[in-house]
Amino acid sequence: MTAWSGEMQHLAWLMLVILWMVQAVAGCPNVCKCSRKSGLEKTEVNCHKRGLRAFPSNLPPDAWILKLGENGISDLKANVLRLIPNIESINLERNAIKSIHPQAFSGAKQLMLLNLYGNHITNLPVKGFQDLLNLRFLMLGQNQIGILKPDMFARMRNLSDLDLPLNALTTLPSNAFKHLIALKVLDLSLNRIQKISPKAFTGLGQLMFLNLDNNSLKTIPAGAFGPLRSLEMLVLDNNLLSTLSLSTMNGLENLQELYLRNNELEHLPPDVFRNMAKLSQLALSGNRLKTLDGNMFTHMPDLKKLHLHDNQWQCDCNIISFVQWIGQTKATLSPRDALKCLSPPEHRNKSLPSLQVNKLQCPA
Repeated sequence: MTAWSGEMQHLAWLMLVILWMVQAVAGCPNVCKCSRKSGLEKTEVNCHKRGLRAFPSNLPPDAWILKLGENGISDLKANVLRLIPNIESINLERNAIKSIHPQAFSGAKQLMLLNLYGNHITNLPVKGFQDLLNLRFLMLGQNQIGILKPDMFARMRNLSDLDLPLNALTTLPSNAFKHLIALKVLDLSLNRIQKISPKAFTGLGQLMFLNLDNNSLKTIPAGAFGPLRSLEMLVLDNNLLSTLSLSTMNGLENLQELYLRNNELEHLPPDVFRNMAKLSQLALSGNRLKTLDGNMFTHMPDLKKLHLHDNQWQCDCNIISFVQWIGQTKATLSPRDALKCLSPPEHRNKSLPSLQVNKLQCPA
């Protein structure tokens, strides 16, 4: 009797385990594939490219990864994540999302990654992400977002990576990112940014990478980069910048890489990079520079690569200190043979490193 009871108990236990496992994935949407992570009470739900027109409601309660990319979901209603409180990663890229309810992500306190790349979002709800206390990665690229408001990213104190390329931003207002005190990476490339507020980057003391490539910046206000004390890489390629000053670059003492390719820089003051002792890569190619003061690089002991080709070098007496520096530096001038004089006629197409300083005359 005792042995029979023990066997029945064992069978009952097995049935309970099987029932529990079936129930765990029983909520899987018909068109999706649900798989349990081995050894963990976590289910991955794969609904990628399954023709969904709405956010699925019958999801397993232990879902932790949700793949919903390349569907036709057009909006995110309130509390869509209420029944999956342990969700950690959601991919909604390349849907047709136009609107997000302010409480769409309510309760998702374990979410670490949210990918909304390639949708039709024009406006982000104010404080719409405030419940995402553990979010680390937020991808909002290739949407139609035109305005950033100070409380848009409220309470996102753990966000480390914010991607906003390929949107319709024209202005970076004051305090746009002030809540993002842990942010390390900010990508604002391929927008239409023309104006940056002097306080646009307030709060970003931990930022290490800032990408402003392919915008419409003509000027940068003095002190705008001041809060970026940890910044190591700044990309300003393909803008309309015509000049920079020491006050413009203030705050970038830890910068290691600066990219200013394909702008409209005509003149750089000798002290513009004075406070960037850690700079190892500097790219100034594709501008309108006619001359540089060689002394501007003496404050950069770690400079390894300098890109200066495709400028309008005027090889007269004003370029002597720069030519002398070229002859002494150990930095790689890339590409060295592309550094050529545009004027005057007697030096046209000559290589800057080959110039003899005693033959560089002052203009009449």
